Parts: sequence; C-alpha cells; structure tokens
Amino acid sequence: MIVIQRVRVRWSAAGRGAPQADARRGLNRPVTLPAPLPAGDVVVHDVLADEAAGYTRRGEVLTGGVSIARSLNLWLTVDGSAVTVERLPGRAAFPRTGVSTRLFTLTHGQVGRYRANFRFRFTDCACDPSWYYEDWAVHVSNGHVAHDRFPRGEPDHDVDNRVHLYGGPGRRSNR
Repeated sequence: MIVIQRVRVRWSAAGRGAPQADARRGLNRPVTLPAPLPAGDVVVHDVLADEAAGYTRRGEVLTGGVSIARSLNLWLTVDGSAVTVERLPGRAAFPRTGVSTRLFTLTHGQVGRYRANFRFRFTDCACDPSWYYEDWAVHVSNGHVAHDRFPRGEPDHDVDNRVHLYGGPGRRSNR
C-alpha cells in the first residue's frame, strides 16, 4: 500500500497581504489520516484549506492503482519493493515546469515529503490576469502508515521546491 496525503492552502490575489498570510499560517501542515483507511494499492488523502471557505480544511479519500497519483501531478513507479515519486508538469503559471522531476525513491516503510507552491490563472486565457495561489505539503508513504505518522514523524526524504510567488530570490531546495 502507498499512502499519499496532499495538504493544500489556496488564496486569491486579494489575500496576499500580511493579515491574510497570518490567517493561513501553518495550514499546510499534515493532518491525521482518517481511520480506517480504505483498502487499495494507493490511498490518497487530499486536504484543501481554501480562502473562499474561510480556510476550513476539507478532505477527501480516494483509492486506486498507481495512476491515481496523476490527479496530484505525481507519477509513481514501483520497482520491487521500492517506489519512485516524480512531479509531473502541471498547469501552474509560475513556476513553469516543462518536464517531470524525480523527487525521491522510497524503500518499504519510508516516508517522503514534497513541498511546493504555485501561482495559477483562474482561466487559461492570457487576457484574464486573475490569479490564485496554492501552497502544498505532500507526504508519501511506501507501506501502511500509522494515522499520525505524517504530522508527528520526520520524513526520510524531504524536497522543498517552494519559491517566492510574488518576486524576489528563490528558496533553497533540500534534497
């Protein structure tokens, strides 16, 4: 079993100020997994805290094969007991990624964390300058995991691809 938890925080261009940043601070932290987890090769717990909903966290649980990770812009490759996790190109306007990026390979029992943030257009039309932003924390476990493992434990692999969405120098990436 592969368990993936993506915690996203979403806000509008109007929510860029310091008071709004304080309201969403810490909301991208992992949460306890629902119990019991459904059976499946891959279980996804997708959590969203949206400014439009007052930053109330709402989650859904999905199950399926390794292809279900594509809904999170991830690609999973299973090789024996190891799982390689890649980030697929997405529809983010910034940062633009045109190729897939290998994040980490997990042996059985290991957990990886991928952190990133993005700026998206509300529409695909370049004539509409409206933006929204997302901050992601994605945890992936190769094997069954305790319900509190993501919020309480440290990952075995940590990739931080967060950038300055409003301009300025980028952040350092840990690999």
